[in-house]
Amino acid sequence: MAIRSLLKSLSVKHFSSQSIAVHQTTSNPPSPHLVNDLSRILSDYRKPQHDVESALAPFASQLSPTLVEHVLKRCKNLGFSAHRFFLWAQSVAGFQHSRDSYHILVDILGSSRQFPFLWDFLTETKRTESCEISREIFWIVFRAYSRANLPSDAIRAFNKMLDYGITPCVDDLDQLLYTLCKRKHVKQAQEFFDQVKGGELIPTVKSYSILMKGWGEIGDSGEAQKLFDEMLEREYTVDLLAWNSVLDALCKGGKVDEAYELFRGMRSKGLEPDAYSYSIFIRASCSENDIHSAFRVLDSMKRCNLAPNVFTYNCIIKSLCKNNKIDEAYELLDEMLERGVKPDTWSYNTVLAFHCDHNEVNTALNLISRMDKDGCNRDRHTYNMVLKMLIRIGRFDRMEKVWYSMEKKGFYPTVSTYAVMIHGLCKKRGKLEEASRYFEMMIDEGIPPYTETCEVLRNKLIGFRFAERTDILADKMERSSSESIREAASVMRGNRGSVRLRKEEEFSEGGEW
Repeated sequence: MAIRSLLKSLSVKHFSSQSIAVHQTTSNPPSPHLVNDLSRILSDYRKPQHDVESALAPFASQLSPTLVEHVLKRCKNLGFSAHRFFLWAQSVAGFQHSRDSYHILVDILGSSRQFPFLWDFLTETKRTESCEISREIFWIVFRAYSRANLPSDAIRAFNKMLDYGITPCVDDLDQLLYTLCKRKHVKQAQEFFDQVKGGELIPTVKSYSILMKGWGEIGDSGEAQKLFDEMLEREYTVDLLAWNSVLDALCKGGKVDEAYELFRGMRSKGLEPDAYSYSIFIRASCSENDIHSAFRVLDSMKRCNLAPNVFTYNCIIKSLCKNNKIDEAYELLDEMLERGVKPDTWSYNTVLAFHCDHNEVNTALNLISRMDKDGCNRDRHTYNMVLKMLIRIGRFDRMEKVWYSMEKKGFYPTVSTYAVMIHGLCKKRGKLEEASRYFEMMIDEGIPPYTETCEVLRNKLIGFRFAERTDILADKMERSSSESIREAASVMRGNRGSVRLRKEEEFSEGGEW
């Protein structure tokens, strides 16, 4: 099997316990520079023919379970390399992985759709008894198959639990149903539910609630209502979670009046609506752009001494900004703080987007200062929106000030932030040299550019008769230690077809240029 062949190749380079002192336990986080160095190696040595073990060898004495966990998390998009790194660490004498490392690797292999490696890994782990294969590991597998749009395989994984010494219980069933429904595989979840509910596994109210919510998410309130009626027929004690699930499904299916009827009948069933019950109707009102109804429900919550959570407030803030009611949005931010509900980055970014769209520089910068004062961290969207606005209106002095303030705030630009700078500057007269400078900074940082970014900069340089500059940049890219950057050099030279395109959609960075 795949994992055994890799283990065999690693055994030749096994390290002796006499020559290496492995740091098995540490309470402190590993050095960021050490994590960066190891992550860079895994990025550069990602092909099967690359001798990653020799490149990793100098770091063997610095290994610790915590370090391995951090590197695996950092390299979650490098499934094959992460797998080899795990196996290499396992081969170092005296080293033992943490339980979390096993879970992280299973998640990485599943996320990168390397399912044969995943099953080989679990089989080998069971054989060597190096780590207990828990039901939580299978929950990760369910999630991976669901994300990969392979619901049948997720169900097969549930049925394979017995092969690994785990008898499925109702918690496992609920996890499977939840992961399937979350990825909108509700029909398959319902079919499997119907198969098992008459057997040894007895579904709970929670099982029904998960399915009702799933049907609601895809707008089929009729199926949700059937499940609710089935619960009543089977004489389940329908709890608040189940009521809220069917209310949510009805509202998302456009049957708000029916949902209100059920809502009004809750107290007669001995159930007191909670904050989530009310939030369902707030979200329904906001989705219909009915701000007045949303505030009426919010006032009803307050009269019942129920506190909306940050997600409920964010929903109203978004609607207020959408309707140009920015003053009311600020009033809600103030109210949140007064009521002890801390606004999150999303709360502020929603308001910030309004100011950036309206080119309100001072107000936007004052808002991000307020984020600092309120103890809310800025994220890449915060910076990308502000930088894009400043470039668009030509406030390059403020742009540079914001750029150089990022590191002080502990934020390091990602590929999307560099793309905002380069694409924006390429559109401005006389700023092509600056766009090239930011591109070089990105290369120096070892961050592979988007294919479109290479093309935009290249076309601008050629258009202004700076073709030799594209060769200089391409030469620099070819000298990079990052294979992805070296491959992108072909695009800078105009040979688009020779490189695997690095599209923005493949990454979690987002593109706001």
